[in-house]
Order: sequence, then C-alpha cells, then structure tokens
Amino acid sequence: MADPLGLISSNPGAGGVSRSGPSAPKGPTASDGASPEFKDVMMKHIEQVNRLQQDADTAIEDLVSGRRDDMDAVLMAKQKADVAFQMLLQVRNKMMDAYEEVKQIRV
Repeated sequence: MADPLGLISSNPGAGGVSRSGPSAPKGPTASDGASPEFKDVMMKHIEQVNRLQQDADTAIEDLVSGRRDDMDAVLMAKQKADVAFQMLLQVRNKMMDAYEEVKQIRV
C-alpha cells in the first residue's frame, strides 16, 4: 500500500513513524539539539502566554495610572494575550480529548 502522506517511513529521522518496537532506542532529545521534546515546546508556549498576559496587565496599569496614553497599544496587548490564552486552552482541550480516547482503548 502506498504512503501518500509519508507518515510511514523506514527512516525515522525523516519525520516518519518508526516501525521498531518498544525496545528501540529513544529518539533525539532537546539536549542533542535535534528536536525538542513535547514537554519543552509546551512549557515554552505556556511561558510565552504568561509573558503576554503580564505585558497586557502592565500596559493596563500604566494606562490607568497615566504613565501612558496610547489606548490602541493597550487594547492590542490585551487582545494578543486573550487570543494566545484561548489558543493554549484549545490545545489543552484537544490533548485532554486525545487522552480520554486513548484511555478508553481496551488492551
């Protein structure tokens, strides 16, 4: 059968799924510099969303206290933080859905 998407490959380093069993050596880690682990990527994005929210809070405080007067920039910072948080929340929801599906698989 053909593999039109290239998901099954004999070369696991090319981004395909390896056919090896559980005793296969682990793939490259973040310390190797090849590809980061999923946990590292998620932590980076969570920190980025947190930083955007802190920037928006700081911008709001500055606007309220009179240290800045550009309302548009404050609204943009708040909107960026909200969109980033909603995106992170949707990723979390998809991960929980996938976890529930895997949990229901009978072995």
